[in-house]
Amino acid sequence: MNRAAIGVRMHSGWGVLVAVSTEMGTVEILDRRRVTLIDAGVAGGNQPYHHARLLDLATAEEYIAAYAAGCERHAAEELLRMEEELRRRQYEVAGLGLVLASGRPLPNLAAILAAHPLVHTAEGELFRGAFRTAGERRGIPVVGIRERDLGLDARIPALGPPWTSDHKAAARAAYHALSGLRGRAPGSELAQ
Repeated sequence: MNRAAIGVRMHSGWGVLVAVSTEMGTVEILDRRRVTLIDAGVAGGNQPYHHARLLDLATAEEYIAAYAAGCERHAAEELLRMEEELRRRQYEVAGLGLVLASGRPLPNLAAILAAHPLVHTAEGELFRGAFRTAGERRGIPVVGIRERDLGLDARIPALGPPWTSDHKAAARAAYHALSGLRGRAPGSELAQ
């Protein structure tokens, strides 16, 4: 089987996945899709920490845990769907490249809820974390790459619409993950 990697670029509740492979230095885009990680009508919509600010701390902790578990379930389902499609085409998913923000580690929930900028940061981390967890649970090596460190790579082809900046970032993250796997046995860990 050929090796492929999946790149992930998330927003609040939705994102894009792009699968790439390399053959003799040529990058091939195998798949691209938009995914949603939240259920329609869920309390808080795509801003769970904003909603949690309206709750007492104990209820907010329970709510965030349940919300994150739901997002992780959706991420696992989306990842499995893409893996199955790639496997059907004779590709093994050898890595997951996750586009990261450049933020610092988050404080506890009470501190997050007290500072509006941290609420936004925590929401981004929640949605990215759903794919990190899904990949790790599926035994896929996950590598996080800060968006500002992705750079440009002329080897990644441009495709027709939709080919947005999200698709480009996800493709570069997948390429970084796949490049880091050269010479590694399937299932070996990448630095996070």
